[in-house]
Amino acid sequence: MTTGSDFSAGIEGGNISEERARRFYDRLRSGLDARVKKLGKMGEFILLVPDVFILLWRLANDPRVASSHKVLLGSGLAYYLFPLDVIPDFLGIGFIDDLIFGVYIINRLLQDVDDSIVREHWSGEGDVLDMVKRVLGMADPFLSKRFGKK
Repeated sequence: MTTGSDFSAGIEGGNISEERARRFYDRLRSGLDARVKKLGKMGEFILLVPDVFILLWRLANDPRVASSHKVLLGSGLAYYLFPLDVIPDFLGIGFIDDLIFGVYIINRLLQDVDDSIVREHWSGEGDVLDMVKRVLGMADPFLSKRFGKK
């Protein structure tokens, strides 16, 4: 069984290479572009999925980020890569849980890591801090609706 620290060490040790992370990012991005048009407003959030993945990967490989945070980042990367999710990825909105989990991790990281480091690694459009606020604002009503919270 692989623990979070083993996974984090694997990331730091290069088990998830930059090439593999980039290929995963490119596959996500190209696969999502076609689906987004059918999803309307939710589509704009779906397009953030690959950007958040690559941000998690870059932060996990940044030496300025503490090892304790790399365990958390590793769990986010594992969730993206693991085929079984709360909402299966083959469903139209199946990547939303990946996005929400990744953004919760980034939000947690921002409590201890200078936001300039996070901004430096952001590939998406706009400011990463604005993106975090938008996704967190969408997450609570979305999760309440999906899982019956009142």
